[in-house]
Amino acid sequence: VRFEETVRGLIADGHTMFVEVSPHPVLTSPVEETGEAMGVEVFVGGTLRRDQGGIRRFLTSLGELWVRGGMPDWSAVFAPVAGGTDPVDLPTYAFQRDRYWLAPSAAGAPVQVELPSAPVAEPVDGFRQKVLDAPTDSRRLRVVLDEVCTQAAAVLGWASAHEVEVGRAFREAGFDSLTAVDLRNRLGIATGQPLAQTAVFDYPTPLRLAEHLRDRILGADSSDGDDAEAAALRSRTTSGSSGDEPIAIVATSCRFPGGIRSPEDLWQLLLDGQDVISGLPEDRGWDLDALYDPDSSRAGTSYVDQGGFLHDAGQFDAGFFGISPREAVAMDPQQRLLLETSWEVMERAGLDPETLRGSRTGVFVGAVPHGYGTDATNAQQSGGYLFTGAAGSVASGRISYSFGLTGPAMTVDTACSSSLVALHLAIQALRQGECSMALAGGVTVMSTPGIFTEFSQQRGLAPDGLCKPFAAAADGTAWGEGVGVLLLEPLSQARRNGHQVLAVIRGSAVNQDGASNGLTAPNGPSQQRVIRQALANAQLEASDVDVVEAHGTGTTLGDPIEAQALLATYGQDRPEGRPLLLGSLKSNLGHTSAVAGIAGVIKMVEAMRHGVVPRTVHVDEPTPKVDWSSGAVTLVTEGCAWPETGRVRRAGVSSFGVSGTNAHIIVEQAPAEESREDEVGSGPGHVVAGGGVVPWVLSARSEAGLRGQAERLHEFVTSSEVSVADVGWSLASSRAGFEHRAVVLGSDREELSAALGAVAAGEPVAGVVTGVASVGASDVVFVFPGQGSQWVGMAVGLLDSSGVFAGRFGECAAALAPFVE
Repeated sequence: VRFEETVRGLIADGHTMFVEVSPHPVLTSPVEETGEAMGVEVFVGGTLRRDQGGIRRFLTSLGELWVRGGMPDWSAVFAPVAGGTDPVDLPTYAFQRDRYWLAPSAAGAPVQVELPSAPVAEPVDGFRQKVLDAPTDSRRLRVVLDEVCTQAAAVLGWASAHEVEVGRAFREAGFDSLTAVDLRNRLGIATGQPLAQTAVFDYPTPLRLAEHLRDRILGADSSDGDDAEAAALRSRTTSGSSGDEPIAIVATSCRFPGGIRSPEDLWQLLLDGQDVISGLPEDRGWDLDALYDPDSSRAGTSYVDQGGFLHDAGQFDAGFFGISPREAVAMDPQQRLLLETSWEVMERAGLDPETLRGSRTGVFVGAVPHGYGTDATNAQQSGGYLFTGAAGSVASGRISYSFGLTGPAMTVDTACSSSLVALHLAIQALRQGECSMALAGGVTVMSTPGIFTEFSQQRGLAPDGLCKPFAAAADGTAWGEGVGVLLLEPLSQARRNGHQVLAVIRGSAVNQDGASNGLTAPNGPSQQRVIRQALANAQLEASDVDVVEAHGTGTTLGDPIEAQALLATYGQDRPEGRPLLLGSLKSNLGHTSAVAGIAGVIKMVEAMRHGVVPRTVHVDEPTPKVDWSSGAVTLVTEGCAWPETGRVRRAGVSSFGVSGTNAHIIVEQAPAEESREDEVGSGPGHVVAGGGVVPWVLSARSEAGLRGQAERLHEFVTSSEVSVADVGWSLASSRAGFEHRAVVLGSDREELSAALGAVAAGEPVAGVVTGVASVGASDVVFVFPGQGSQWVGMAVGLLDSSGVFAGRFGECAAALAPFVE
């Protein structure tokens, strides 16, 4: 049958994954021996085994294929029920974080790069002919891709082309401008195809560069894709979202002091009426003894030693993002936090972030530089990365680069209003068709104590480190840190895509104080104008808004000005007994500056979803410096139910920058048809395969990450009543597939939980398949032996446990019935 010759030919063509479809494997050993004789590592799996002919064995075999790099469609194992297929809100990725901080400490040693010998030139047209001789387009691409990977491995000094990840950016793999030119030259010699000097940057992954090379060899017009994209853009611009379409918030993510790592954590803090204020950080290289002076009688000191600090701000999973330790330590921690929370917000939306690579997703970030790396004693060991690591402009650009997003990216610095201005720009870009989705967020990490010493000189800080918004006891602001990110898309698009909608943004506006009573002094008339402008943009009246999350910093000047502006706008012409409810998150977190606006939006989204208005803490009584009788505005000092009005809930969010730039956003409850209650069974109704066995698939960048993923999921399922099928389908349909993998099989929650615990502990156990996926794994070759041991009743277990298999078996039986007795 020339079996060995066929297997050798397949392996020579780059096929290294084989699956034998049989009731019991009989050809596994011959295929493995052939691969070994050729010096090529191959994977050979089966489907069923003697005495293991049911669905558990079949799913185990599928798991063995997946953990080695195969790509079965796990979501097809699950059948969704009609009307409800939202993924479960699973725990986000378990980042394995190490500390990186430019302070007096040792850094990594310089990386040495050794280049191999020059490539061997192909005969003229020899490589081109090899490509043309390939029988299919996929095989032609494989020929070119193999050459690109071979040359890339040679440039980097790696042992094998199989080590090159075809979807990973050259930059992340270790290429710089010099090695990129070397790769370009090598490919030109090896393929006979001249390439532009910038080819490796224009086509930044091995796969994209191979596609470009293939098109050049075949004479294809590589501009076709650009023309198609331009046509699609014209279509979106003319028939896409209108200029006033509501923008859907499809997911939120955040981190704030006090261990707050999610919007749910933030909401619990608000319900508990607590704050997260703590002492000054001890691990940032600040001279705390010299810094703190209760009288602040000396320059460069602070009379406040409290604030809302992210005490783990130096922690970062550099390896997950393909960032070297030297570059990671040179990156402002604000950039690092934005990377992690941007990944989390996509996961929380039920999206595999890898599926957005190449999409027209925009990035809009509010961030203020806080002097990271300034005068650090180990800055010289940052490898030249400090320029981009400390640049505010790179905060947004790095997100786009890391995730391959091609929409507009910009960093906004209008001080305290930065993130809300960034959100306003994201809304405008979505409505104008400049991007299809958008990440909008903000971040604050105080790398140096400069903001404490400056405001101490102005006596603008609350001595106890507590913000007391609109309170009689207000005595200054207090500083806080954090990061928050929203994922946005036009409401009509979110509905078409089946994405969850947490809330919608009806309107937004931005303006400036202009020539006010001082450069940094707030201006009441300008605040009134920006509120009225946002209402007009939303096509609403002031009485249509129930709650305002105020800027409310606790200063004796700013708060009265803001309160009077609210009374003059939202406080007028309201229905009897329905005052505007007023609050400020800064009483819980401190003034988080560039992220304050986004934090307020997240608070209002959660409040509308739960129908509760949380109280503003640290208020003894409303400030007497405001004429509260001039309008219908009530400061919420005790939590209460959201007002029942017979319409959707709405809230305004304000941010006013010390720069004089003001922003106001109007957020609205998700439309009723888009609101879905959290209920068991909202995802898939059952497992298609049947038999009561459910697969849960997990993956991570590292072995430690995989254990962390298992641990997080174990904690989640042991405290949740969501169905095991829902969890399995959500893992399969909304999570990225990394190289370190595990498949957990079980028939009930207890069995699956126990297996997860084993993965978390790194212990082998029945019902778990683990492995590391091969880089650049090939397509699967299915082997049908048609020989070997056969017996009555083989595969009957699968026939009994899988409706799909039974259905196909029945079709075969019907087709063969006329030919057998």
